[in-house]
Amino acid sequence: MEPEQIAKAVAAFPCFADVPPEAWNHSGAFAAKVPAQLLIKEGHLFEHASFVLRGCVRIYKISPSGKQLTLYRVRSGETCVIMMASILGEAEYEAFAEAEEPSELLVLPAVRFRQWMHAYPELSRFIYRLFIKRMVAVTGLIEDMTFRPMDGRVAELLLRQSPVAAEAPLYVTHESLSFELGTAREVVSRVLKGFERQGWLRLGRGKIYVLRRDELERLAEVK
Repeated sequence: MEPEQIAKAVAAFPCFADVPPEAWNHSGAFAAKVPAQLLIKEGHLFEHASFVLRGCVRIYKISPSGKQLTLYRVRSGETCVIMMASILGEAEYEAFAEAEEPSELLVLPAVRFRQWMHAYPELSRFIYRLFIKRMVAVTGLIEDMTFRPMDGRVAELLLRQSPVAAEAPLYVTHESLSFELGTAREVVSRVLKGFERQGWLRLGRGKIYVLRRDELERLAEVK
């Protein structure tokens, strides 16, 4: 890798700061720009580890019936822990990965990544901290799916994604919301139409206008 590429990688991932230039030069690492598209399918066996330098990658599962569930997103300075587990355990990938926008990745041969995990403690600490972070997030997702009413989950998702500015639309489809929540599009549509009848929002084609954030906040806080 060129010195400027190494500097960019270390700026995004300080855990690589202890890797000397000569190790980078013989690592086989490179930077790759990818468009918004499906990157990895379930069952993939990795020959390389990827780290997001720029952009956003959605990690999700697909049920036998075709329903999608977003597990988490990987952004700049992060990597996919399911991918890390697959590489370290030499097992198949248990999810799908899709770039939601044009992104740039640091790509490192899997054999080199495993060597660096042992050679550079800060890298291993970074990976283990990320494992804990994702485990907590996915556990919270499971708890929400199991115990929380769907209207509260929809309200929280709308609040998280919608602009704070009054009357500014949220450009989103019912189907994409269902992917985030791991439920059927029809279920989301039914909840949204109920919110619209109460005057909390207005539905348009491919967009939603949030009119009463206070009501959605009240509903989202009810566990």
